[in-house]
Amino acid sequence: MNPAKVAALLDTLKAACSRQFRFNPRRVAAGMRYVKSEGNAPNLVHVFRDSHSHSQIEIKLTMATLRAHQGDATHHAHWSEAELARYRHTDAEIDAEIASKQAALDYTINCALYQDFRERLLSHYKTWPSYQPGSVTAKEAARELVSALSAANDSRLAEFTAHMNTNDLEALAHMLLAPCHIEVGEAANVVEIAKGQAGNGAS
Repeated sequence: MNPAKVAALLDTLKAACSRQFRFNPRRVAAGMRYVKSEGNAPNLVHVFRDSHSHSQIEIKLTMATLRAHQGDATHHAHWSEAELARYRHTDAEIDAEIASKQAALDYTINCALYQDFRERLLSHYKTWPSYQPGSVTAKEAARELVSALSAANDSRLAEFTAHMNTNDLEALAHMLLAPCHIEVGEAANVVEIAKGQAGNGAS
């Protein structure tokens, strides 16, 4: 589906979710991604999915429906009370959340834990220059690193854990990778720009 059509559907989704569920349109715009269309007129629905939780919303004409269950009966339910509350956050609450995430990212970039293991973590991204084929994914590498440092009572991890106010190793690994995602993305953009300039020069 072309971008203009998706943008129009997203506008319809924002209006419907605000009207029906009191969702903040800003959260809907930031979190929801178009997935696919299902069925045919007059029963055509357009499906959107949250980029993190994977909870889905379908839009039919101007009516939205939350898909609380997806797949078979053993599949876990979506749209928990916590997620519904998150989508109903005010602009001020969303701004505070963004500021908190930025502060956590700034801290991670400059902390000893990330500085000491930055290149090791980056080497598990396929597009990074020092990538070693056949190695585990960056997510797995971060998990292994955090687990090993936890077992060794590493002071750098202890400081990071205290600052982030969590002992959840999975969450800590995710936080540790956040700067890596940005660096890898920025490096990819530089390569694309260079390719574009080279192409323009050749023409």
